[in-house]
Formats: sequence, structure tokens, C-alpha cells
Amino acid sequence: MTDDVRVVELDGRTAGERADTVVAELLGVSRSAAAALFGDKCVELDGRAIAKSAKLPERGSLRIAVPEQRDPLAVVVEEVEDLKILGDEDDFVVIDKPVGVAAHPSPGWVGPTVVGALAARGYRISTSGAAERAGIVHRLDVGTSGVMVVAKTEHGYTLLKRAFKDRTVDKVYHALVQGLPDPLEGTIDAPIGRHPGFDWRFAVVEDGRHSLTHYEVIEAFGKASLVEVHLETGRTHQIRVHFSALRHPCAGDLTYGADPKLAAALGLTRQWLHAKKLGFHHPGNGEWVEYESEYPQDLAYALQALAEHRV
Repeated sequence: MTDDVRVVELDGRTAGERADTVVAELLGVSRSAAAALFGDKCVELDGRAIAKSAKLPERGSLRIAVPEQRDPLAVVVEEVEDLKILGDEDDFVVIDKPVGVAAHPSPGWVGPTVVGALAARGYRISTSGAAERAGIVHRLDVGTSGVMVVAKTEHGYTLLKRAFKDRTVDKVYHALVQGLPDPLEGTIDAPIGRHPGFDWRFAVVEDGRHSLTHYEVIEAFGKASLVEVHLETGRTHQIRVHFSALRHPCAGDLTYGADPKLAAALGLTRQWLHAKKLGFHHPGNGEWVEYESEYPQDLAYALQALAEHRV
């Protein structure tokens, strides 16, 4: 990307005015947007960067370099070394997604993506859907690791998308939740929608979308419990929201009420949530296939710390 450079020869009419005020007027932007350019040293007077509060002289050459705006939906081809291929078929590819990788580009996200990582490895994926999320039939949160399938062909996309919509896919997650859920095995049936006070959070709300989560405690450690979760629906943040509503948030999930002290003791910088297994009918031959992912290092460490009573 290249900068848009503007050079203005001062003629005395702006003498004594603040530099950021003049730049805002020249570019037709807000004062805060102009101030950001000074912070990035994009504004120079006679070849030297100046502060936003500097008073302009009568004469001089003002150079303003406006960085080209990145398209937030553009797919950036970028290798992700930790991303593993669990299955590679004609119609789809199954990956083990590491934490810190988004499924596809979106406004506000500038990190690596699954579609960008697959492109870096030479994979051609389905062109169905919006360009930035082509081939994506389901998503995992940036902070959630584990098994994910991506369609490579239009045939694969159509059948897999339908399977997720019809809920014929077996989605198995493991989560470490605070405390001990009661009962040890059950179903959470509670509608989920946007949090009324926070745009970036979700919550159990009366007019939300139908959401169904089945769970079973695998092992109890006292301060936290490892649970196996089967999702019947696939709402954004569903597991995190449902267990938070039960007052058993995922360990490390500070967004949904987790104890920061416990998170620190377990070495967690994200929610303890892992897409453990994914099963579906093969779009090519109709046979049932399953793929499984091992716990990544940070989640395994937290479990070991609990098992060894170090927390």
C-alpha cells in the first residue's frame, strides 16, 4: 500500500494557527483524525516532523502523508505455522485452528485468518458466499482453538452448509468452567441475543434466538470442571454465554465474568474452550467421518496445574 501525499506551500494565511487544525481543514477530516497523523509522524514542515500543537509559520512547505486505508474485508495471504491440516479431501479441508486466528476477514480484525492461511498454502477453496468468507461453512471464535472444516468446492460448500443448517453435524467441544455445574449432566435451553449494554457481547435475553447446549462433566477439580459440550445450535459465543448465565463461566473468559486471579494462576490469556471433535457426512460419498484435535499447550498446562493441585 502507498500513501497519498499532499504538499502545501504556506502563504501566510494560516500563520499562527495550530497545525492539526489546519491539516483537518485541508483534508476535510475531524480534528482527532488529523491528530492521529501527527502521532504517526505523517506531517512534516520543511522536511521535519512536527507536533500537532505546533503553530505554523508564515512560510514553509507542509507535507502530509495520508496512509492508504486497508480494506477490512480483503483476504491477506499469510502463513500460519501452527495451523495443522487434519484432513484433505476433494470437497473439503479440515484444519486444527490455533488461537489468535479468525475464520475470515472482518472490520476491526487485522490478524491472520483461516482463508488467508489456506491461500498461503496453495489451497483453492469454494467461491460460494461473500468473497472474504468464501468456503467458510462455520466459524470458531478468534480465542477458540480446534477442529474446523472449510469447503473446497461448490458441491462441498452446498452440502456442508446444509448439514450445519439442518444440525446433522456433531460438534463436540471441551470447556473448563469455573466451579462444578449442578446437575453434572444436562441441557441449557436459553435464547441468546446481543447484550443490551455492550455491542460486542452476547447474553441470554428474552427475545434472543433459540439456543441449545448439552453438557456432561468429565472431571471435577474443585475450582473448575472439565465438561464435554455438544452443540445443537451454533450461536455466536453460545458456550461462553450459556455457562456464564449458569454462573460457571469458562476459565480465563474475562469477557463473560471469569475470575482474573484464577485465570492468572492457570496461565490463561483466553477462554479455556476447544473444538475437540467434528463429525459429518462426507459430501462425496455420504459416509460419516470424524476429526479430532488435541489440546494446545496453554489449555493442557491449565489442566495439568489443576490435576497436580498447583492451583
